Amino acid sequence: MQSTPSFAFDVLARDGAARRGRIVMPRGEIRTPAFMPVGTGGTVKGMYMDQVRDLGADIILGNTYHLMLRPGAERMARLGGLHEFARWPGPILTDSGGFQVMSLSSLRKLSESGVTFQSHIDGSKHEMTPERSIEIQGLLDSDIQMQLDECVALPASAAEIERAMELSLRWAERCKRAFGDQPGKAMFGIVQGGDNAGLRERSARVLSDLDLKGYAVGGLAVGEPQQVMLDMLAVTCPLLPEEKPRYLMGVGTPDDLLKSVAKGIDMFDCVMPTRAGRHGLAYTRHGKINLKNARHAEDHRPLDADSACPATRDYSRAYLHHLVRSNEMLGMMLLTWNNLAYYQDLMAGTRAAIEAGRFADFTAEMQAGWARGDLPPL
Repeated sequence: MQSTPSFAFDVLARDGAARRGRIVMPRGEIRTPAFMPVGTGGTVKGMYMDQVRDLGADIILGNTYHLMLRPGAERMARLGGLHEFARWPGPILTDSGGFQVMSLSSLRKLSESGVTFQSHIDGSKHEMTPERSIEIQGLLDSDIQMQLDECVALPASAAEIERAMELSLRWAERCKRAFGDQPGKAMFGIVQGGDNAGLRERSARVLSDLDLKGYAVGGLAVGEPQQVMLDMLAVTCPLLPEEKPRYLMGVGTPDDLLKSVAKGIDMFDCVMPTRAGRHGLAYTRHGKINLKNARHAEDHRPLDADSACPATRDYSRAYLHHLVRSNEMLGMMLLTWNNLAYYQDLMAGTRAAIEAGRFADFTAEMQAGWARGDLPPL
């Protein structure tokens, strides 16, 4: 077990490289492998927070970039922090805002100090340094805070990947100093290095020497094939401290999650289930179901009659098809509810399978169900 005051991570079971663990923090326990629903601007889009909790989520993610712009970090602190503001009592992880600065902002200028940028909302100018990122995350009162890093989209040259990785390492040291000693909270470093195994190895080794409370793998699922992502995880995970949690950022599909757990990953986040729900796509044990398709127009069956989720079990595909085709808000809400339920059920099944020593069989069963696909309409 790795622990500091009011923070502990324990690996409870192993099946190959797959780990069933537990993170304990003052605001609650996080069962791993864990999928964190994304609450970018203080809301998991289309969901009430008690619904998210009831689905089995122990932790959600908030975004530093979006929250610093609106409603503002200092205002958030005056209002009691993100937990009280959004009515989420459990742990919250905030990302550093670096990815959004690089991908959403215009007229940005990168330097050793940090990055200056214009807001994508109103064009106002801001500066994000490692110290400011940690300060903002503290004002939000998040439980797990991420270092500021530079994420390079792939493909990119080896020189560009190395430059960004080395800068991210220097920023990690500054973030650690700025974070200091905060009992009950944690700061994670982020391994970078693109699709270069040697750079991933260097990043993992240097960050491990910083003795942080946890480690993320960033800069993947940014355009590279799945196998490249898995190859980088195979290089990176064995070099990270065994007794500390590992978080794969921004990933991904159900298949991505299972294959990454097999490499030793403990935590995930992704906008995919909520974004897909808003665009008429349902994730189920039968695979993906596109409710825009006319084949569902007179199908009275639910998405999955055996599901415990009301959105999945109690509404016909015909009704969901009607809502989606009519662009009704309820359709987006129900499909988001279904998708998050499926992701949490998948993680619960993963944890149980690891404990039972049958994770490979569980993965094969899930993949077989997706491959068979859905039944034809009645």
